[in-house]
Amino acid sequence: MLAPVHGAAAALAARGTGEGSRIAVDAPEPLPWLLGADLLGAATLVLEPSWTPAERAAVLADAAPDVVVTEAPEPTTARVEPRGHDRTAFYLATTSGSSGTPKVLTRTRRSWLASFAALGPAPGPVLIGGPLSSSLFLFGALHALWSGAELRLRPRFEPREARAAATVHVVPALLSTLLAERAPSALRKVVCGGAHVGDGLRERFARLLPHAELVEYYGSAEHSLIALRHANGLRPVPGVELDVRDGVLWVRSPLAFSGYLHDGALEPAPEWSSVGDRVERSASGVLTVLGRGSATVSSGGRLVAAEEVEAVLRAVPGVADVLVTGTPHPRLGELVTAIVESDDSPSLRDLRAAAREGLAPGKRPRVWLATKALPRTASGKPARARAAEQLRDGILLAEPLR
Repeated sequence: MLAPVHGAAAALAARGTGEGSRIAVDAPEPLPWLLGADLLGAATLVLEPSWTPAERAAVLADAAPDVVVTEAPEPTTARVEPRGHDRTAFYLATTSGSSGTPKVLTRTRRSWLASFAALGPAPGPVLIGGPLSSSLFLFGALHALWSGAELRLRPRFEPREARAAATVHVVPALLSTLLAERAPSALRKVVCGGAHVGDGLRERFARLLPHAELVEYYGSAEHSLIALRHANGLRPVPGVELDVRDGVLWVRSPLAFSGYLHDGALEPAPEWSSVGDRVERSASGVLTVLGRGSATVSSGGRLVAAEEVEAVLRAVPGVADVLVTGTPHPRLGELVTAIVESDDSPSLRDLRAAAREGLAPGKRPRVWLATKALPRTASGKPARARAAEQLRDGILLAEPLR
């Protein structure tokens, strides 16, 4: 790993990259470029191949990189002396795009180093089954290096490969796929982020992988880790302060981002910030995440959190993943609509039974659709805005569930 990293640093230095510079990487293996740029005190944007031309242009305009690299770096045995400090910007993250056009934000070294410490070390080998253009998978890769563990990078998630690893980073949809694989497992830790894990999926994990630890974290591109689930529920990471205002979570955190980039200029992050997540917090401090305000369905005067419904339905056998959105209705405003991803559509009777058991009547889906593949972001999360747009335009590849 060191030879390509120092080769990347040397190549970037030859092109004028230094402390405070920004680079964009459009190469199949971005990690050496990111680490090489970090040696120089520069920040890296990793371009996502699935962005539309308009999204790509908007992200590049906001990031305003000094250098764009597309090739693999030449390894070298020469060494580059590190520059910068813990507040140096090292990464230009982008929001996932699950709810709209990606935003560009800056992260310091300290914000992620402190996040790694909060998560604790990972035993190796560590499998990362997804593109490093996703901040979730990049976080997992750098966490493995911070842990001193063997890192195995794969462009996509393969459950059988995960069974030969000691640690794997996943989102709930990939966790469901992993639990469907019955091969013997060496897994000791599964780190899951990106969305809420329902009780049913959690129970399946405990039953099928009794010797492995499930580490669930709640966070965002802006705030890094916000809370970790312990035996007594989802609680804030030490040092992270939370405030619930009119049902919306606000965060003040040493792990948070430095600000957004707009046309190359940094708009500093405020002391307290929010991404619009709706939450409930008990008197004992346990956090319940109801979902992003943009992931709320307004049906018959009731606001239904899509992620709450998804977590219940995701536990039904045969469901690979599920996305909940709204279908326009002249009287109710919207109908709660479940789009179920599966190779072999599960029984509508089983889905309705799970909804009756786990959801209040007004939260249960009224429209049921089946698809072979949901549109997804780079991290593997369902692309909510894109799916809703395709459903509205009548081009979503889905059929009514019967």
